[in-house]
Amino acid sequence: MGAGPGAGAGGERGNVAAVSTSQPESVVGRKASVSFPIPGGEQPGEVLVRIRGGSETYIAYCDQPVPLGADVVVVADRGARSLSVAPL
Repeated sequence: MGAGPGAGAGGERGNVAAVSTSQPESVVGRKASVSFPIPGGEQPGEVLVRIRGGSETYIAYCDQPVPLGADVVVVADRGARSLSVAPL
């Protein structure tokens, strides 16, 4: 019998892929700080969000301008590492 796809050395064991059952941790509702000023409207800035024991940067949009260093709250996840935020 030949070794088919996924067969290990000797063709006796198939590879088993690890499957994660945990969902990504949501950033919606989290406090963030502006790391690059947000001009407002559809012009993005950048925020730093503390999550998963560290900090991650995201592209951020807000209806109004938000200056560097201001605190904001994440109100929506826009996908592709971009968020909608509101000033605190």
